[in-house]
Amino acid sequence: MNFKEFQNQSRLYVIGALEPEEVEEFEKARKKFGKKAEDYIGECYGLHEAFALSLRPAKASGTIKDRLMAMVRRSLRDPMGERKWSLNSSSVKLFFAAMTSLA
Repeated sequence: MNFKEFQNQSRLYVIGALEPEEVEEFEKARKKFGKKAEDYIGECYGLHEAFALSLRPAKASGTIKDRLMAMVRRSLRDPMGERKWSLNSSSVKLFFAAMTSLA
């Protein structure tokens, strides 16, 4: 891998988009390029964080909030009326979407 390819892989590495076998090759190149590689990865992390901080949360609609509350109610009670605590990933995503629109 040359340094130009390493730079392209670095951008993907920072956002967690490399496949496991690509990570191995990336780590070898990272050692090969030493400080130059570490500096570039640090720059990529800085840009990634700046971009993430610049994003504005989307407004959640009333429908999303209603769906969220229905899912939460269903997931917190079993048929016998006892509490259970198992939220699936879509419940969590809806929860965060609704909460960010309330802020």
